[in-house]
Amino acid sequence: MRISFITRELRTSLRRNFTMALALIVSVSVSLALVGAALMLRSQVDRMKGYWYDKVQVSVFMCGPNSVAINCQGDVTPEQRRAIYDQLVALAPTVERIYYESSQEAFARFKVQFKGSALINQVEPNALPESFRVKLDTPSHFSIVDDALANMPGVENIQDQRKLLSKFFELLISLQTFALSIAVAMLCVTVLLVMNTVRMAAFARRRETGIMRSVGASNMSIRLPFIAEAALAAVIGGLLSSGVVIAVKHFLVDQRLAPNYTFIAFITWDDIYQIIPWLFALGLGVTIIASSISLRRFLRG
Repeated sequence: MRISFITRELRTSLRRNFTMALALIVSVSVSLALVGAALMLRSQVDRMKGYWYDKVQVSVFMCGPNSVAINCQGDVTPEQRRAIYDQLVALAPTVERIYYESSQEAFARFKVQFKGSALINQVEPNALPESFRVKLDTPSHFSIVDDALANMPGVENIQDQRKLLSKFFELLISLQTFALSIAVAMLCVTVLLVMNTVRMAAFARRRETGIMRSVGASNMSIRLPFIAEAALAAVIGGLLSSGVVIAVKHFLVDQRLAPNYTFIAFITWDDIYQIIPWLFALGLGVTIIASSISLRRFLRG
């Protein structure tokens, strides 16, 4: 009887307050979609950090014809190059791998990276310095390499590529924070909308609830239809927001970004499957708590 009563009351409430219920569903959907976007961005940042920080290298650029560093007196000599290499070898196990890149190889990589750009025509093949690409056991050990090689003849500069990546990740984290801030603001709007919707429904049905009290209905029996209405809006909003998250993963990430940016480790479906339950839990939690608080004013035990 309780289930049939709740179902009947829920249908009646939705019919009477269809516009408010629709607004509530839209608000919950948008809020949860923004939360999902923020969680996706956080997962993407974590995945990229794990991928790139594992591959990050230290670049030891050697002197070239245009070098102005204090250690440079023209092009690096074979003896200087050999001394730099021996010093890197001596830094094992901090230095795991050493790869030499000539000026010609650097220019070939430059053309691949800037394919289609007018910048290629402005760079001479010998303008890019030769270098040693160094893979460290731990990226934080850059200072060991820097201290050992900074003053060696033939070394123009030493670049920690992790710092360049950190600036990029700081930008992504800022975007994530911005998206999360908007999501929190929308959730606050949703809470107010839930409370207002439940309050209006309770006020419109105050006579019915009064009769139910007089015949001995429990406090929970009276409140359940109102809470169920808010919970139903949360479930529908969770379904819609989950559809948005899935669509972004399928159409944007898998079909547009992943094929064109193969050097980036994008989020997987496992990440999506972990995000979706959080959307439903958050939606249900917010709406149920907001509706329960709102009902206290009208349905005090």
